[in-house]
Amino acid sequence: METPLAVFFLAAVALLAAPAAVAAWSKGTATFYGGSDASGTMGGACGYGNLYTTGYGTETTALSQVLFSGGASCGQCFQIACDSQTDARWCRAGAGPVTVTATNLCPPNYALPSNNGGWCNPPRAHFDMAEPAWLKIGVYQGGIIPVLYQRVACARQGGVRFTIAGFNYYELVLISNVGGSGSVASAWVQGTSTNRVPMSRNWGANWQSLAGIAGQALTFGVTTTGGQYIVFQNVVPANWAFGMSFMSNLQFSY
Repeated sequence: METPLAVFFLAAVALLAAPAAVAAWSKGTATFYGGSDASGTMGGACGYGNLYTTGYGTETTALSQVLFSGGASCGQCFQIACDSQTDARWCRAGAGPVTVTATNLCPPNYALPSNNGGWCNPPRAHFDMAEPAWLKIGVYQGGIIPVLYQRVACARQGGVRFTIAGFNYYELVLISNVGGSGSVASAWVQGTSTNRVPMSRNWGANWQSLAGIAGQALTFGVTTTGGQYIVFQNVVPANWAFGMSFMSNLQFSY
């Protein structure tokens, strides 16, 4: 039989532990788009293109302007649960949270009020999720549900991918399939005959260089928003051409 002191101790531990588990969660709302097969989510403001072939699949989301942060959030992963305590009417009974990747922007619609159609207007934290992902936590007829969300680490298959577009002296490099924190904070590129050249975000997950590096093997240095730094030595061979994609054998963990 537990003593009163033991019961008090266990209760105190439970009270101390509970806020830590809940504190990471923030309140927001979520709608869905893209159709039952998520085919309407392809492309998007992060530039990942065909989400089926680039490994992001159907568990993706567009972020409201506040969350999108000008593209800095591209590739980040969010765990999202229907907030049944706020309104359980359209929450799928017994459903746990779903993890999605940010691949698009849900732009503001200032012609509509924020609480009636302008769901992605600042300062709302809103997720316009791919329909298959949304249906794991919500009932179709609801259309919009209150949610709890938190950033989580991204688990990816294979290594970080580099896809090169543009032309010489204007290389546009899509850095995708990023694990860990999921998003890129900074990057540089170096050819076998050039010095390191800092890159800048052009749009979404696309980073640009104004260096003449065509015909050279390329090394990239990438730092995630989690602070992890990896050098991808000669990940792109000298015979590369614009439009080609190269998968590394290295991956981020944070």
